[in-house]
Amino acid sequence: MAEVQSPPVAEAPAVDAQAATAPSQSTDLVPVSETTVITTNAEGKKVKKIIRRKRRPARPQIDPAELKLNEKPPPTGTTFNIWYNKWSGGDREDSLNQEHAKGRLVVAKDTGYTKADRTPGSYFCLFFARGICPKGVDCEYLHRLPTVTDIFPSSMDCFGRDKHSDYRDDMGGVGSFQRQNRTLYIGKIHVTDDIEEVVSRHAQEFGQIERIRVLTARGVAFVTYSTEAMASFAKEALAHQSFDHNEILNVRWATVDPNPAAQKREARRIEEQAAEAIRKALPASYIAEIEGRDPEARKRRKVEGSFGLPGYEAPDDVWYAKEKAEWQQAKELGAPDQRLMLEGGDAQEEDEYAAIMPQQQEASASNGNAILSSSTLAALKGYTTSSTVKKPAAVAGPLVGYGSDDDSE
Repeated sequence: MAEVQSPPVAEAPAVDAQAATAPSQSTDLVPVSETTVITTNAEGKKVKKIIRRKRRPARPQIDPAELKLNEKPPPTGTTFNIWYNKWSGGDREDSLNQEHAKGRLVVAKDTGYTKADRTPGSYFCLFFARGICPKGVDCEYLHRLPTVTDIFPSSMDCFGRDKHSDYRDDMGGVGSFQRQNRTLYIGKIHVTDDIEEVVSRHAQEFGQIERIRVLTARGVAFVTYSTEAMASFAKEALAHQSFDHNEILNVRWATVDPNPAAQKREARRIEEQAAEAIRKALPASYIAEIEGRDPEARKRRKVEGSFGLPGYEAPDDVWYAKEKAEWQQAKELGAPDQRLMLEGGDAQEEDEYAAIMPQQQEASASNGNAILSSSTLAALKGYTTSSTVKKPAAVAGPLVGYGSDDDSE
């Protein structure tokens, strides 16, 4: 079952004098924020400093006595549901509701730690976003702005409300889980010459903005935030508010942008997001090897890619063709799939000698007047032959006793 935020308590509980002076349980463990600053000392060396500051507690945004739970909300539909204390049967909310919001979030003053900071994965306070939370530090939801690290299930928004399979007819409400929407439609903006500056200044108070498009003649703006959590938080914070004038803003989810460039940009962003998720799931060494950032592989290529020519570096196609040829050669010989490395000088001479010896043995065996007989060659191989055919001994002469074929001797 989805987690639903209960309305704030209207009446404050009565406490005695001793309990009032005692510290609250929620302030026993005060969260500490760390900030890393890199500075340069007198010697010109860079010094890394960690600044720790105690976070302040969240303050109540309104007096609990001012919150009226039994008050019927303005009519936004045809039927009023007394169980959920809301109207249903109509989606024309803004055409019927022309009242300003009861509160407004002031980020610089209202942000602070609450009980939810102790619990990982906590949701944000809906009443804090609307500026009407009376609980303050005792609230069980977060009283701060969403960041890029705040990730929630695709079926729920940042306030813990269930999403639906499709958007409402007026693109209001919680939203849909079938599409990741980060763009808000803001209508009924008072048209001025500096409307773009006004929209940017007010919209960036509630999250990191990626892109803004303003239709000056119509008083409409499309604001795209970095994450969906930021967009959902800003939607609740800007609903029925006003910018620099006394207008009542109409804030909705934006529909799909029909611009092909925007669709390509969104598809590219989703691919980058998926690639980033894969990078976090796989080992760093494996990712470095795939992306060509492995230092050992780069060092080996720098050595082998020169092909014995100082200062030469083989292009990518030549290098990949060489590796492919080595891999196919090792596969045909039945050797394990491993890279061929350069051996030392002695080992290389032994390999060359082992490759030349069979050729010399075959040439000597075919030549009857060879200096070394077949029995001698067999002894060099490590075994003796039982051949019955014996070659006649060499004719005695002046060169027989020297054991050399040098003409100078």
